Amino acid sequence: MIIGILKEQEGEKRVSILPEQAEVLIKNGNTVWLESGAGEAAFASDTAYLQKQVSIEPREKILQQADVLLAYWMLPEAVSGNIRPGAILVGVYQPLFQFSAMKSWAEKQLTSFSLDMIPRTTRAQSMDVLSSQANIAGYKAVLLAANLFPRYFPMFMTAAGSIAPAKVLILGAGVAGLQAIATAKRLGAVVEVSDTRPAVKEEVMSLGAKFIEVEGAADASKAGGYAVEQTEAFKQKQQARLAESVAKSDIIIATAQLQGKQAPLLITEAMLTTMKPGSVVVDLAASTGGNVFGVKNNDTIQLHGVTLVGNSQLPSEMPWDASKMYGKNVMNFLQLIINKEGQLNLNFEDDLVKGCCITHDGAVTNARVADLIK
Repeated sequence: MIIGILKEQEGEKRVSILPEQAEVLIKNGNTVWLESGAGEAAFASDTAYLQKQVSIEPREKILQQADVLLAYWMLPEAVSGNIRPGAILVGVYQPLFQFSAMKSWAEKQLTSFSLDMIPRTTRAQSMDVLSSQANIAGYKAVLLAANLFPRYFPMFMTAAGSIAPAKVLILGAGVAGLQAIATAKRLGAVVEVSDTRPAVKEEVMSLGAKFIEVEGAADASKAGGYAVEQTEAFKQKQQARLAESVAKSDIIIATAQLQGKQAPLLITEAMLTTMKPGSVVVDLAASTGGNVFGVKNNDTIQLHGVTLVGNSQLPSEMPWDASKMYGKNVMNFLQLIINKEGQLNLNFEDDLVKGCCITHDGAVTNARVADLIK
């Protein structure tokens, strides 16, 4: 098998496979090609890959001859048009939003596996890219907020007076939210957490944070680890309770998302006006609309004296570790579709292979994506 590692689009610093991981693929009987410069932003030079017996090849050759193509994000139409029919693409393609492109890929006879769609089961944990990257995002979000915040995070008792600890509100207690809690606590903040899933209360409290309880949430126990859409009545109760916490908060870290849907708007403009000047919001859900009013994706703005940061790609700001973790996810998945002899083995009886396969044999195979195309 020829596995091609493509250079990401401008602004993305991660690379799908680091040199040490490519070495493992080669030892397992695969040939690995790298587009020149693909790993540079992640501090992995072409030389480092060459030392692991990776071949540096032109982009067009990789697109036209590789059996498996690795790129974190969706490839532009102009690029995907050059890929040979029958090639396999593995990445994070957000197919529930990019369903038109998925239809195009199917028409081009491309087989695609989108790892953000892999079933969130115990067996899939080692391939769960959403979790591995969200962990970094939660950590980085708090550090970013601390850097922008014009006050201390921890409490200080000094001869010049006492400094109260920062009050941090975290929206969503998934992987990103839990890491944000842990990071904010390590920095000395007082932390409150809002989540629609009562089951996460114990985890939140074990990290030293206060859990904001709102009764009447829809059952999310069968949603595979994702949050679910809530009723209007619940949303109203939730916003009333959140309004109290927002008014007391110095920092808001927003992480609440719904798979394949717009992020729920949890913080209104009226709530923002109650925050102290100099307060900071970091919204990790900005790419799907954001949890906070006024947030713009990939932008930092001031609104009512509050700094609003919209950034859904914070893991890219820690490219070495983000690439290392993502690369491990990819390596574990490739073991499901490439056998020990380095030959392709697409077993669609495997729920993980089937679950994240979006296009194959000229058709959109994922039912949810196919429904969006109709």
